[in-house]
Amino acid sequence: METIERGSAGSARVAIVGGIHGDEPAGERIVRRLADELDETGAGSGRVRLIIANERALAAGTRYTEADLNRVFPGDPDSDEYERALAPRLAAELEGMDAVLALHTSHSAPPPFAIYSDPTESVRRSVTGMPVEYVVDSGELRSTTLDSVVPHTVSIEVGRQGSEEAVEFGYEACLAFLRAHGVLDDEPPTFTETTVVAGDEEVPKGGGEPHVHFGNFEEIPRGAVFAEDDVYTHRVDEEGVVPILASERGYEDIFGIYGRVQGVMQPPDEPADGTTAQGTSAEEFVEEESGREGSTEGTAE
Repeated sequence: METIERGSAGSARVAIVGGIHGDEPAGERIVRRLADELDETGAGSGRVRLIIANERALAAGTRYTEADLNRVFPGDPDSDEYERALAPRLAAELEGMDAVLALHTSHSAPPPFAIYSDPTESVRRSVTGMPVEYVVDSGELRSTTLDSVVPHTVSIEVGRQGSEEAVEFGYEACLAFLRAHGVLDDEPPTFTETTVVAGDEEVPKGGGEPHVHFGNFEEIPRGAVFAEDDVYTHRVDEEGVVPILASERGYEDIFGIYGRVQGVMQPPDEPADGTTAQGTSAEEFVEEESGREGSTEGTAE
């Protein structure tokens, strides 16, 4: 793990993490570009901590070496598995941060989107301050990801794995994140409403030739088949279901996640001052969408 410190124009302490997965080099490229362009010192008392997390997997060009780093938090410092022992070290580097942004790419098609587990006021500022139309509430899914164990963390899927577009978008999203928290003062932050999609359940993959018939956040008509292979046929039996991280070959064991639009996250009312991370939960700032009921379900045939 490599850690790079940079200065801040404000009082907030923020971190940006790239390279959690070794087959997603965009995050490392973005972090190194930020390290080159941000000042080592700043007028404010805050700090920017830039982290390249999984150097061993990045060198190997594989998602992980022994265990998926974003599936083993909080980890075990005494583990013989590299990533499982790395997880608590990374979490320690992020302790006390007012805001954290974790960079990811995927095999899934655009648009880019953000992910959170706990909607704190800091998370609201991060999400609505970045140029994303959607944010996924993953609080009811896995509890072993970085954003599920480190407070005030937002993950962002910046684009398709291996694309230059993902690197450029991710860099601009990082600048927006820094402006949102008052760390970068080159121009005023821009806040917009963001559609909240609740992640409901993972869609399992079996074996054979996979097929996915709907893209990210595209509503699946009731009765339509979302994805299928030689083992599963996932037919949706409710209205209002949308796929998240939909991909035929992006993951070994899932086609993606079923989600449901919950409402809109509203922008913050006050400027960043370095104290927003400890504020009221942002759940109260999500306007719920009417006409949605029940849980999301798919069927395996």
